Amino acid sequence: MDARLNLMASPVAAKAFKHIVAAARTLAESALPAATRELVMLRASQINGCAGCIDMHTKEAAAAGESAVRLHLVAAWREATVFTDAERAALELAEEGTRIADAAGGVSDEVWANAAKHYDEDQLAALVTQIAVINAFNRGNVITQQPAGHYQVGQLH
Repeated sequence: MDARLNLMASPVAAKAFKHIVAAARTLAESALPAATRELVMLRASQINGCAGCIDMHTKEAAAAGESAVRLHLVAAWREATVFTDAERAALELAEEGTRIADAAGGVSDEVWANAAKHYDEDQLAALVTQIAVINAFNRGNVITQQPAGHYQVGQLH
């Protein structure tokens, strides 16, 4: 399978994505736990059907010590007992933030309040930004049909 378009070969797209990549690197330095960031990126990527990001984030999370059980259960996190209350709140925010068009009011006050119980303002800001950034990557990859399966840990870091 070949991608429809190589975004990095386009001067305009490459310049724009350079800024999105820089934002992602900044988030890696935030106070939001790395495991939470990876779980959120994985869940949003699953919802969006972004194979490239699913490939990347499962491999990066596993290399960072995340268990296979937790990675496999992200798609069914509501029924899984392996996530903390804070992680569950982040996953719920990621789902509503990713499916923003599915709800007339966007992210509900209840979901926001639940996340705010577990994360301080800096962490919430990082969480919101992480959700926005992964959705941008997902959309670029899905639109251009980027192939997946060959990602190597650390390849884009």
